[in-house]
Amino acid sequence: GGVLSGMTQGCLDDALTIPVLRADRPEPQAVVTALGQLHAHGISPDWHAFFSGARRVDLPTYAFQRERYWLDAPEVRGDVRAAGLGAADHPLLGAALATADSGGLLLTGLLSLDTHPWLADHAVHGTVLLPGTAFVELAIRAGDEVGCGSIEDLTLEMPLVVPERGGVTLQVSVGAEDEAGRRQFSMHSRVGDGAWVRHATGALSSAETPGAEIGEWPPPPAAEAVDLTAFYEGMAELGLEYGPVFQGLRSVWRSGDDVFAEVALAEGTEPDGF
Repeated sequence: GGVLSGMTQGCLDDALTIPVLRADRPEPQAVVTALGQLHAHGISPDWHAFFSGARRVDLPTYAFQRERYWLDAPEVRGDVRAAGLGAADHPLLGAALATADSGGLLLTGLLSLDTHPWLADHAVHGTVLLPGTAFVELAIRAGDEVGCGSIEDLTLEMPLVVPERGGVTLQVSVGAEDEAGRRQFSMHSRVGDGAWVRHATGALSSAETPGAEIGEWPPPPAAEAVDLTAFYEGMAELGLEYGPVFQGLRSVWRSGDDVFAEVALAEGTEPDGF
């Protein structure tokens, strides 16, 4: 009974006592419950004796396939204009703010694997990093906002790590225009309430920059084609893990110091040469 079992437990420190007789339940139920409690404490009874004539069967596999049928709905962002901000109209940036005292610009955004799942396709030794080309894209967007059509300088100082959970806050700060029509800019990030980390600095210019001449395309017959067989597999062995989104390289040629390449910017698109 419960009273005697409790007294025994109080007298013997190393004993495990489980009552079999309970006034609030039938005896068969009390016995089965006691056996279950014994098994939960690591003391297994003779189940063959308890389940007379029973046999073991394999569990069905479908119960453990863990297939999800819920859609991953994108996060809905609110109207930033209600907070006195301007819309950045960019997939990596959420808001834009013109600074009143310096004539500069501040662009902000929040990056995460939930809002930007394609970032997971760019990892180095298992750590997801914001691609270097994304910093170029951010600089171009900042230049468009302030009327600067070219990037005069861009220096990457620190990789930007995208955490596995949660997000990282991103800021692109553009300074006032100087006499030569240049604007200095910087890019910072932080996780949660941590310290801000500077990732890139540079300069934007409103001066027109002539475009590079590609020449004839495809490259001349004298250009030597580069074998790209197992190219991405080799990069993965070095720790540069490029997923499908970043596997756009289609063809490469060398001609002296010049390198020609064709890259498909998105799945199913025609490759561009540069």
